[in-house]
Amino acid sequence: MQVRQGGLAAMQQLEHRTDEQLQSESRHRAAARALLGARAAERYDAPTARRYFNEALAGCQPQERPHLRQMMKASLAQAERRPDDLRDAMTKLGQAPPSNRQLMFLRFMGLVAPPPGASLATRARGIGVIVGLVLLLLLVGYALAELVFLPFGGIGLLGGILVGLVIVVAVIAVLSVFGRRRQTKAIAARGGGK
Repeated sequence: MQVRQGGLAAMQQLEHRTDEQLQSESRHRAAARALLGARAAERYDAPTARRYFNEALAGCQPQERPHLRQMMKASLAQAERRPDDLRDAMTKLGQAPPSNRQLMFLRFMGLVAPPPGASLATRARGIGVIVGLVLLLLLVGYALAELVFLPFGGIGLLGGILVGLVIVVAVIAVLSVFGRRRQTKAIAARGGGK
């Protein structure tokens, strides 16, 4: 990989600094602003990310601008929840694009939590998707409760909904515990491989 000279070459040195330290950085200002833009994009804050990247573009050397523009495109595609643009920008940067599962999650996030500047209809669609998912989970829980209590003569509607809600909450709790354990193991394995 080619090592870039100039202000952006300091990005790896600045990665471990806090946001406050990066904002006060004066020696490698362009690299600090690019890192702040990338962090804002990870928080799905597109306007702040765009502002930091524009400051970084203004402060970097001309030969660094194409690379910084590609970084900006990738980060803004992530912040604005545009998975296809993110994959293209990551490929142009020479990095591995996100997996199909990650891109599907980004598409789902675009449906459920649209960007702040989205129209009222898009926001209503996001609320509708969330309500639909909750109703679907309750329906599945109710069906499981009916199935469990069928040999005992069945269960009433309100009792079935309550037991179904308990079943859904229990399943989500168990999945989250196992998911956290799996995530902790993956982080430990990734940290141990360095």
